[in-house]
Amino acid sequence: MQPAPEPIDEQPRPFPALTPSQRYHFETFGYVVVPDVLSADECATINDAIHKIQRDVREPDYDEHRQPNQPFALINQPYHTFMGGLLEADPCFTAFASHPRLIGLAQEVLGGDARILEYNAHINSITPDLDLSKPPEYGLHNGVDVPFGSHYKNDLYHCNFIKTLTTLVDLGPEDGGTMVIPGSHKIAVPQADIIKAAYADPSLIHQFVAPAGSTLLFSETTIHGTGQIRSDIERAIIIVGYGASMYPYWDGAQMTEEFKSQIPEELKTFFLGKAHWTRGPRYRTLAEPVDPRTFTLKDGWWPNK
Repeated sequence: MQPAPEPIDEQPRPFPALTPSQRYHFETFGYVVVPDVLSADECATINDAIHKIQRDVREPDYDEHRQPNQPFALINQPYHTFMGGLLEADPCFTAFASHPRLIGLAQEVLGGDARILEYNAHINSITPDLDLSKPPEYGLHNGVDVPFGSHYKNDLYHCNFIKTLTTLVDLGPEDGGTMVIPGSHKIAVPQADIIKAAYADPSLIHQFVAPAGSTLLFSETTIHGTGQIRSDIERAIIIVGYGASMYPYWDGAQMTEEFKSQIPEELKTFFLGKAHWTRGPRYRTLAEPVDPRTFTLKDGWWPNK
């Protein structure tokens, strides 16, 4: 089967973006790990850029002089920096946000046009006072409830708010990879009851363990949280939130008019959204093969491609 034709106003993107096995994994568990989204060099480029932002936001007078479009620290602690508002901070962030493969993954789960909602990064490491004798806690939560966030087409599950979480370093079992409660994306019972059951039986909680450059794709109906770092690793991840095209941009940093004026026509829906339910429906069947095209960070690089 040939890849679906691209709409005139859209950059080339993979569709389907997942193999049938990956799509079935997502269908069953509410998440899937997609390998090799970024190369080693691309990981290094983005890792260097988020460390520069970490140095910037740690300057004592940074918040006093920060402009509305510049990054900010949501958490700014010695062993954990949580940064938001990355879009205009470095060309590699813009390129990563509009990476065709990531948008393709988002469209597949959304079932239509994707637009960027938020853009974050974490750099964290083990805290010296961590008590490894205590059962770990992960801050488990979801971002949208199952009845509101869910719909089906071709007997496949779709969600209107999803995340891609890409690790820039290798993550092993002791390295704090994101935790998810598999299957929680379809279960509309009180969240607290699911979390309690999962803590009582840790086999009900899965962990993101993968090589650098891998992406954890999950719906925000899936209950998830931060893993506990128990090793000497410095964890570095970058996260993009995607939603339906009529959703607002809630990143916390404002896009400048100069930035907006440079957005290519084929990316305007992705960055600026659309009014009403002109959402460009896009649905696959489980048996459809993955789009074989290869995409790199440079495919999202603009305006100087």
